[in-house]
Amino acid sequence: MHFTSETRLDDGVLGRHFTLDGIPGLLWTPPEASASAPVPLILLGHPPLGLRAMHPRLVSRARRSAADGFASATIELPGSGDRPARPALNQAREDLRRAMRAGEPVGDDLVDALVLPLVDAAVPEWRTALDALLSLPDIDGPVGFSGGLISVAVRLAVTDPRITAAVLFAGSLVPRVILEEARQVTVPLHVLLQWDDEGNDREASLALFDAFASPEKSLHAHLGGHSGVPAHAGDAAAEFFARHLRAG
Repeated sequence: MHFTSETRLDDGVLGRHFTLDGIPGLLWTPPEASASAPVPLILLGHPPLGLRAMHPRLVSRARRSAADGFASATIELPGSGDRPARPALNQAREDLRRAMRAGEPVGDDLVDALVLPLVDAAVPEWRTALDALLSLPDIDGPVGFSGGLISVAVRLAVTDPRITAAVLFAGSLVPRVILEEARQVTVPLHVLLQWDDEGNDREASLALFDAFASPEKSLHAHLGGHSGVPAHAGDAAAEFFARHLRAG
């Protein structure tokens, strides 16, 4: 991990850009974090729009995490931002847009082509990033995962035992294989669902929630479309992490 720049925000949060095996990333730590008092970590998932486009929202989420005593970090997704393009993934996205414009059903093959290559590539990168982040003197476990593509979060929760709690956003298409993997997820979950999400199958989201094997899981559904998540939903998610990561 190579840090390329750092900025001290007005609330004392230290924001740092880094690269890891050529992958750009961002790390924020609260002012009290130190080698003698390392803090828990929240990995910030995000949609594949690029870190530059997502930066304002990521900073806002990181500030809230820091106020609660947590570090937070994220990495650029494969095929996003300045990373090399993935033509097959771009084609799948165009096929999805075409199907939605035409009012056609989105079949399993298209969902697989759209989601699985990204999951297969992104999850090992997240795990490598977690190795590097937890080696820093001012960061320690436990580790939470928040938001982003729910299929990435499911695969990561199944394959990496360092993830101890997750806040998930049921706002993206989910392949059948990920639905099956969800049956292996046992960490505490806080799941957000926009009831009128125009790009998401509500019944599929409910089926995914039902599939999770977590003894503690809660579903928080709000009226409105994909981008209409109410501000207070963030408060509830923060309280969830405070309860689980501090307890850890």
